[in-house]
Parts: sequence; C-alpha cells; structure tokens
Amino acid sequence: MIPIDLLAPLGFAALFAMMILRVPVGIAMGLVGVFGFAGVAGLKPALNLLAQSPIRTITDFNLSLIPFFILMGVLATNSGMSRELFQAGRKWFGHLRGGMAISTIGACAGFAAICGSSVATAATMTKIALPEMKRAGYPDEVSTGVVAAGGTLGILIPPSVVLAVYGFITEQDIGKLFIAGMVPGLLAVLMYMGTVRIAHGRRLPAGDRFVLREALISLRGIWAVMLLFLAIIGSIYFGVATATEAAAVGSFLTAAIGFARGRLTPRGLLDALVEALRTSVAIYTILIGAILFGYFLAVTQSPQKITAWLVALDLGAYGTLALILVFFVLMGCILDAMAMIILLVPIVFPVITQLGFDPIWFGVIIVMTVELGLITPPVGMNVFVINSIARTIPITTIFRGVLPFVIADVLRLVLLVAVPWIVLWLPTTMR
Repeated sequence: MIPIDLLAPLGFAALFAMMILRVPVGIAMGLVGVFGFAGVAGLKPALNLLAQSPIRTITDFNLSLIPFFILMGVLATNSGMSRELFQAGRKWFGHLRGGMAISTIGACAGFAAICGSSVATAATMTKIALPEMKRAGYPDEVSTGVVAAGGTLGILIPPSVVLAVYGFITEQDIGKLFIAGMVPGLLAVLMYMGTVRIAHGRRLPAGDRFVLREALISLRGIWAVMLLFLAIIGSIYFGVATATEAAAVGSFLTAAIGFARGRLTPRGLLDALVEALRTSVAIYTILIGAILFGYFLAVTQSPQKITAWLVALDLGAYGTLALILVFFVLMGCILDAMAMIILLVPIVFPVITQLGFDPIWFGVIIVMTVELGLITPPVGMNVFVINSIARTIPITTIFRGVLPFVIADVLRLVLLVAVPWIVLWLPTTMR
C-alpha cells in the first residue's frame, strides 16, 4: 500500500501528466480524485462519492448563477450591444491620439459588466474593434494588445463567473465579491487607458473631431447595457436580490430587450441557449472534477500540511502572500484561469485565513493575479483567442503588444495589496 504522504504528490503528478496528454482538466481532476480517494478510504466510499458529488454540484442553488450570466453574455452579443458600446466610445474618445484604443478598453469594460467572461469579451472585441483599428492605421501589436488586455476585464468587473466560483469554493458571499470587484475593475480601466496614452499615445493617429451632440446621441445606444448593469449590481448592492436572483433577472431582461428592439429572434434565442449550455457544461465538468479532487486532498490532509509548511517558513504574512501570488503567476503559464482557481484556491485558502487576510479581499487579489495568465506566455488564453480570429497576426506580435499592460497589472496588484481598503471599502457600505 502506498504511504499516505506520497499519495498527494503522486496525485498531482498524475494530474499534470494527463493534462500534458490533453485530457480535459475536469476529467483529469475527477479521475485522480476518485482513484486517490479510493486509495485511502476504499473503493466503495469512492464510488459513493462519484455518485453523489455531481448531483449536489449541478443542483446547488448558488451555482445556478453561472449559466444565467453566461446566457446573458451570449444574448447581449447576439443583440449587438457590444458594437454599440464601441461606437459610443469612439464618439467620446475617438478625437484623441489613441482614442480608438481607449474606446476599445471602454467597450471591453462595458461588455464585461454584462458578460462575466474574459474569453468572450476578447473574442467579441476582436471581431468589432480590431478591423476598425486596422483601418485607422494602428500597428498590429498595439491593436491586439489592447483587445487582449481589455478582455481580462471580463473576470474582474462584476458579474464575474470566476469570482462566483471562488465564492462557491471558499463559501464567501458572492454578492460581496461582485461589489468588491467594482473599484479595482474601474482602476484597471483607468490604468489601461493611461497605458495607451503613455506607451503608445505619440505614435497613434487621432480620429475625427469631438462633437458633443453626436457624443450625447451615441449614449442612446448603450441604455440597455446601463440598465442591465444597474439592475444586476444595484439589486445586489441594496440587498434587493441575491447574486443568483440578479443573474436570472439579468438573463430575462437581456432577452426581453433583444426581442423588443427586434435584434433577437426565436432562432437566435435557441442558438444562445445552446451556446450557453455548452459553456456551462464545460464549467460544471471542471467544478465536479475539482470537488472530487478536493475530497482526495482532504483525506490526505494536504491543505493542512501545506499550511503548516508555509507558516513554518516564517516569511511573515506579506512574504507568504507574495510567495503564493508568484506561484499563481507561474502556474498561469500552464493552466487557464478557471482551472487555477478551482485547483489551487482550496490549497492556499487555509493559509490565507490563518495569516489573517480578508477572504473577500484575497478573492479580488487572486482573480487579478489570474488575469495575468490570460495574457502571458505560453498559455495566454486571450492571446490565442485573438490569434484564432485574426490569423494573419503572429502570436509573438500579440504578446509584445500586451507587455505594457502586464506592467500596469503588476503595479495595480502591488497597490491593492498595499492598500486593501480600496477593495474592501465598497462592500462595507452594502445593505
């Protein structure tokens, strides 16, 4: 029989080996979890676990917000809301040097507020903003870098699917996590816009002159996005609805607005439901696999052993936090954002609570750290999404373009670690 202290390292080795062999991460975690649990507790308890965990996960009320938010993003895309955001941004910022890039970041932020997915935000804006910037004479590395970085706003600006999963794993209030992400999300938007001006402003063209009347008229096109954002975040902030209830209302309103404006058809609704179902199934598969893997870690007492080891290093609270964040950045080179949150947070979360850090604050900080993995090599999910659509632009060009935004992300992360109040202030005012 294998000693229990060796089971966890062998489990992680098996997990990464399967991932290298291109086994889907959810399936890989589930297989290691079940067989590892069987190695400690026996085959019958492991099979009982396999029978019960998927049902409990799928029927969990708090997790039902995931398919609702995904559906809302798909419906918003099919209804043309993302294009209206970009056009409004052009009217307000297009006259500046680099104004179209700034407009793209603003549109990414607006779309993130009703989407919750970084990959979806990057893919949508690649189709809308990239051709416009190319026609305006923007270098490829600038235009693709802006879209890739802007896409990362999808997992920070609420409603965020990744923040919701973090809340589920750590048993934190998802509504508070959403509200906590608002100020850091706004800070990210401002810093990205500033990065465009500082890093590229002088060599980027200016657009047409600013016309106040046209700018004000453009706001009529984004009323739907503003209404949806206020309905979701406002209801959560004022305690009118839970995050799950707000997600359901948001999906219904998005569909209703799409039909009322004549931009959504019954066929379009069916296509949106199918697409949302596919994405939701993929996320639930990862979640179920992670829960099974989590039971394996629990019976081997791995989180407790890792907590004791990190505390014994005597690096201090912030030294240990820095070590964890660096580890997440490195893991971002080989894992996607959702896999990192689901796989690693259950391991490091006991350390964070023992060191006295606020779990809501840590949720925002770790999601920001995960953001870096979306635009850094070799995985860089947003980069590969852009490359799959704009096939003539080399991946190396896109990675060069995101470098200034990576620097901005690191500076923002340092600021929010140094001043936790920036994250925690708004949740303390909730009703």
